[in-house]
Amino acid sequence: MTVTVSPVKEAALRLGLPVSQPDKIKSNEGFRTQLAAIHPDAIIVVGYGRIVPQWMIDLPHLGNLNLHASLLPKYRGAAPIQWAIACGESVTGVTTMRIDAGLDTGDILRQRELPIEPDDTAETLGPKLAAIGAELMAETLRGLENCQVRPVPQEHAKATLAPILKKEDGRIDFARTARQIFNRLRGFQPWPGAYTTFKSKTLQVHKAQPSELSVRLDRGEIMVEGARLVAGCGQGTALELAEIQMEGKRSMLAREFINGYHAKTGDHLGQ
Repeated sequence: MTVTVSPVKEAALRLGLPVSQPDKIKSNEGFRTQLAAIHPDAIIVVGYGRIVPQWMIDLPHLGNLNLHASLLPKYRGAAPIQWAIACGESVTGVTTMRIDAGLDTGDILRQRELPIEPDDTAETLGPKLAAIGAELMAETLRGLENCQVRPVPQEHAKATLAPILKKEDGRIDFARTARQIFNRLRGFQPWPGAYTTFKSKTLQVHKAQPSELSVRLDRGEIMVEGARLVAGCGQGTALELAEIQMEGKRSMLAREFINGYHAKTGDHLGQ
């Protein structure tokens, strides 16, 4: 809950570069005048999350350039990293694009792919994309300067959306398959995570994985096998819960949960 300096500002101050932090852009005449006086060749917009005003789009001759953490036109929106994992993608990437009046709809300049590892979460994938994205933006700027980059219009018919996450997105729907729930758990880290209820109290699931069972469980029904805690999911699949946290309590392993809360086969989650 403390206001901190961003890495970009920190680097700018270290290098003696001027920093301006306007509260708003769209109707800020002072900032518009300040920016116009610089006569920028290009403006880089990363992690802004709002529509850039037309006057700013029109200002630099090379355009306003955005680094987006997906292979556009897939996953336009505020949470492309999270939704790519949650939807079970095996490959994602970064895109440099020229901003227009729409939401992530501008022409593509450069793209670079990156595999999503089976154990990747949004927290582990984000830094990887940031690293290759920084390289790609520098490459894009050099290409534009040398007239070696040709903007390519997006295929809008192939667009998918990655809307801003809501707390409700983390609620586990046991009608989904175990793999789908597992992917959402990985994608929605650190927030909203994955949660359900047990005996009318919130149960946060921190670690889980799809599991093979010889018996079929109802959706949300749990089975206790020694120290293992497994929940039934859609299409006859099952999810083993490895690390969980009851409302108001510390995180614990499945074994501790079983012993502490007397969980037994036939109990249900989500009720």
